[in-house]
Parts: sequence; structure tokens; C-alpha cells
Amino acid sequence: MQISELSDRSGLTVQTIKYYMREGLLPRGAAAGSTRAEYDRRHLERLRLIKALRELGGLPVATVKRVVGLLDDERVPAAELIRAAQHALGPHAAPEAGPDRRAAREDVAALLGELGWQVSERAPARELLAQGFVELRRLGFPITLADLRPYIRAAGEIAEHGAARLGPDGGPRGRALHCAVVSTAVYEQVLIALHRLAQEHAAARHFGAG
Repeated sequence: MQISELSDRSGLTVQTIKYYMREGLLPRGAAAGSTRAEYDRRHLERLRLIKALRELGGLPVATVKRVVGLLDDERVPAAELIRAAQHALGPHAAPEAGPDRRAAREDVAALLGELGWQVSERAPARELLAQGFVELRRLGFPITLADLRPYIRAAGEIAEHGAARLGPDGGPRGRALHCAVVSTAVYEQVLIALHRLAQEHAAARHFGAG
């Protein structure tokens, strides 16, 4: 396809596509003449991924370049690609010092160890969970495994469901990264909405709809 068709199918302007090529996010097309290049399905899939990272993930071009650079490195396994996408997408909690945050970080590490979850020491969600623990305690809600268990169970089932869709070997590299982006940037919003709807339903059942 020519760049005009690539633009139509990707939803990105020709100028934006050329910018991504100049920045090294997108490989150039195959020369089909002195002033014309041809593009294929791989270019379209890469543009859709870049668009998801930029628009859904809110990532700057420099970060997107690092993520797709891993995608182009065949030595990087699919699991590492997914981890890189998760780290890039965040969310990133503001780092804090102080005994409350340090204690919460220790609690997060202990919880992950007890669950046996394989999580990087640099995972942004560690700090996010620690921040949540601090705020819950400040509001008078003690952190107990019994209180967390429903959330842990739901999170584990959702993560396993997403991993299973990729297949036993992680699936195609581009597909694995695409799923990681969609799961983090879109499905988390779906999960938040479902949780709030379920809360309203549960309140109506327990306390009456009136």
C-alpha cells in the first residue's frame, strides 16, 4: 500500500507517519520508484501499536521508541516485552520517604513473597500499592490478607485470562506487546467501571435500592 492508504487505515496523518519514521519508531517502506515507497501489514500493525501507546498510554515519543526498540530486538523474550510495556505505561506513584511509606513497601514485598508472584523490584505498581496501603491506614482501614484476598483473587484471574489469550509461548511478539498495552490502558478502565457498578449493585442488595 502507499502512504496515503497507510494513513487512512491507521488513522494517522501522513505527516505523523513520516515523523515516526524520522524518529526511528517505524521502518521505512520498500522503494517502489524514485519518489514512492510501498508499505505492508507490518507497518500498519506497528502504527496501531504506536497509536495505542501514545493515545491510550499517554507515553512520550522517546518512551515509545524504547518500547518498540525492544520489540525489534529478537533476543528479548515476549515476557520481557510485556514487562517493559507495563513499566512504561505505569501508573507511576510519586515516590515518598518517611516511615509510613517504608513500612508499606515492606508490606508489599512481604505480600508478593507470600503470593509467590514473580514481579520486578522496579515494577511501578509496587510503589502504587504501597501508596494505597499508606492512604488506607491513614483513613483507619488496616491492611489484612482477609481484606485483600478478593482483590488478589480477581487480579490473578484477570492476569491469567490475559496471558492465556496469548498462548503457551507468549504469542507473536507484536501481539504480546499489543495485548499488554490494551490490558493496561483499556481493560483497567473497564475493570474500574465494573467495580463501581458492582459496588452500587451490592449496596442495593444489602441496604435496599431506595
